[in-house]
Amino acid sequence: MKKLASLLGLFCALAFVGCGNQDKGTTPTTSTGGSDPALADADPKQQARGTIGVSLLTLDNPFFKVIGDNIKAKGEDFGYKTVVVSADKDVAKQSNQVKDFIAQEVAAIVLSPCESKAIVPVIQEANKAGIPVFTVDIPCNEEGVEIVTQIATDNYGGGKEAGHAMIEALGEAGGKVAVLHFPQAESCILRVKGFMEVITEHNKKAAGKGVIQVVATLESGGAKDVGYKAAEDVMQSHPDLRGIFAINDPAALGARAALEKAEKADQVMIVGFDGQPEGKQAIKEGKIYADPIQFPDVMGIKMVEALVAHSMGEEVPAQTLIPTKLYKKEDAMKDPELK
Repeated sequence: MKKLASLLGLFCALAFVGCGNQDKGTTPTTSTGGSDPALADADPKQQARGTIGVSLLTLDNPFFKVIGDNIKAKGEDFGYKTVVVSADKDVAKQSNQVKDFIAQEVAAIVLSPCESKAIVPVIQEANKAGIPVFTVDIPCNEEGVEIVTQIATDNYGGGKEAGHAMIEALGEAGGKVAVLHFPQAESCILRVKGFMEVITEHNKKAAGKGVIQVVATLESGGAKDVGYKAAEDVMQSHPDLRGIFAINDPAALGARAALEKAEKADQVMIVGFDGQPEGKQAIKEGKIYADPIQFPDVMGIKMVEALVAHSMGEEVPAQTLIPTKLYKKEDAMKDPELK
């Protein structure tokens, strides 16, 4: 398999590049499909050291932008050009982006797959071209592909934290709960799995008091507008709803807007996931009860560290999981980054 760069190239890069992060505020370039202009404009000198091609699920979600920014900054520390594009949750678009990366003979490809099964053929093309493929946040665990390593949040563990938060939020009364899902992403499947396991175990021990009944699982799109519509729909079918678990902050914030419009904001407790600034602010204001928060900056840095280690012939673990931390109002009140 082609290495990211020869050892000589890497040592030369390290000799001229400092250790501090640079260009932290650089906004990743967004692809519009087909041949990506960001690739065409890449600095030839940087390309000689190696280009990291990164295709993320979406850049509308700030979480993925933070990942991209940190891969870019850390990659520059090691002399690599990084091109970050948005797949906009479109498998065909992401496939075209990866084909562009292959045609440009990038040193490595980093993906957060739109759909793990659908992205298999183009990953296989990269494998045949000898370009190492890495996944971040969303894995591709399908057969027939070679993935060097997966860097992700411990989504299953975070889902369990969300379950415990919902139990705490509803208290002894318990009640009906809806899940706003995004089942296209394996990370979200793991979140819901962890959440459901905690709720099921709680109900076994509840002995009739504080039982939580999951009455609906709806598509949230991982977005405010779809989360809003899903919350509207579930409230119509279950007017006595008491809780919503949303798989990310945008869906949670959309649900909150729907509750406010229906004048049920005080009736329904929301547990989200992510810890984006807007989500944290909503927790401080009492609009969301809690979030298991992720650390996308750490994910970006760890990705480049794994990528460089692989380029030097070192073995890297098949997967690195970064634990979440439950973030509640008391945490938000002490958060200096919030208003």
